[in-house]
Amino acid sequence: MTTMSDVAKRAGVATSTVSHVINRTRHVSEATIAVVERAMEDAGYIHNALARSLARSTTNTVGLALSSHSNIYFSDLIEAVESACARLGLMVFLADTSDDPDKELQIVRALHQRRVDGLIFAPSADPEQRALGYLRKNEVPCVVLDRLVCSEFDQVGVENVEAMAALTAHLAGHGHRRIALLSNQAGFATTLERIEGYRLGLARCGLGFDAGLLEMGSADRAANVRATFRLLDRANPPTAIIGGNNLSTISVMQALRERKLRIPQDMALAGFDDFDWADLFEPHLTVIAQPCGRIGETAARMLVERLKTPNRPRETIRLAPTLVIRGSCGCA
Repeated sequence: MTTMSDVAKRAGVATSTVSHVINRTRHVSEATIAVVERAMEDAGYIHNALARSLARSTTNTVGLALSSHSNIYFSDLIEAVESACARLGLMVFLADTSDDPDKELQIVRALHQRRVDGLIFAPSADPEQRALGYLRKNEVPCVVLDRLVCSEFDQVGVENVEAMAALTAHLAGHGHRRIALLSNQAGFATTLERIEGYRLGLARCGLGFDAGLLEMGSADRAANVRATFRLLDRANPPTAIIGGNNLSTISVMQALRERKLRIPQDMALAGFDDFDWADLFEPHLTVIAQPCGRIGETAARMLVERLKTPNRPRETIRLAPTLVIRGSCGCA
């Protein structure tokens, strides 16, 4: 059994320092905290301490870790997960990772230390996947949400490639030959899959891929507006633009309004992600709608099943989104 003394020896500090780091009973420098936490990870101290209590009882709590402030779509998922967990008798602890890998790791550790039964987690674009590594090492039951990056965990999201290909083909069906994409943020699995679908849709319609018609999106709307301006200012600009997620789509709308371009007369527009007011804009927005309720229910069910049967095979579920045709693409 790993003890505080073992951690202290590994970290090269006093046992009392380890205690202060764990219990926050005295100020400890950030550098020392980092050394001690790394030693705890390497020694498996948190896992061993929690495993004994979790073997005796459960807390009926679930940690939900994702970036909730910058993505309307995630707000819909939060509501769906909470509703599904409530029906299953589980309380949800929501933590906003801000898609910051360092903050994300701290949150995952904190939720684990607070003895949640498991996590539902939308990982950031951390190239080292540190939070997932922590969950794997400490054998924390987890369902990966939306950004399906690791088959070592249960995962649930939507089918992005074919959906984006269909949306691109729909615009091509209106006669558009220069279709641009303002993608969602770089580094995410969903971004890569939607770009793949965009290129696939172009190829199926006999249209070549033009790298100048692809702009990488950002979590910052102003940056997305500037990216849209770059598309509009090309010598041979697009006649249709796709937003890779709801933030990108709204940013494109803002840019078009600032340039006094009409939708769809001057520029056709379609987006990936539906949201409550997409059909309130004029014209109404053509979108790929994700089944948020089913995604949330599926994530909660998968986590409960994992808690009941820890050794069951891992499962990845992709749900089919829906092409919702409204007026912004040129349809009546």
